[in-house]
Amino acid sequence: MSPNPFEALGLPARPDLSDEQVRAAWRQIAAATHPDRPDGGDLARYTAASAAYAELRTPWGRSEAYADVMEADDGPVTAPLPAVVPEEAVPPWQPLIALAQLPARIRRGRPRRLLLRAVIATVLSLLVLRLIPGTAAAPADVFGLGLWFVLTGRKDLAPPPER
Repeated sequence: MSPNPFEALGLPARPDLSDEQVRAAWRQIAAATHPDRPDGGDLARYTAASAAYAELRTPWGRSEAYADVMEADDGPVTAPLPAVVPEEAVPPWQPLIALAQLPARIRRGRPRRLLLRAVIATVLSLLVLRLIPGTAAAPADVFGLGLWFVLTGRKDLAPPPER
């Protein structure tokens, strides 16, 4: 039998075949060649078709098999890589601008809720440091509370001016 799984299923060698096309081709061959048929079927062809279906049943498998077939036919596949167009670079002063805008974003946002979150995070951090000082869990708990404050406090800030 051919090492080309597309030929084993009678399909064109294309990576853009759908799952249903591959499944239908396999089912047709399996129905005609299954060893449990009254005429005995064709075990070799059934086995080759089953192996081909196992290889081609996913889009990833089809693209890998297609690359293997193209490499065997024409040598290595050397398609040029698409040019990567870099997005607009972030200027190095951008974080400083965002930091300078923070007081205005706090004032125009929900400052009381942000203050409440800060108080909760601080009190719980001090409580952790008081109850379990010197353990490995204390810094992790304090870091987790700080992270909670940063991630949940963002929604209490006003949007940046450029939005």
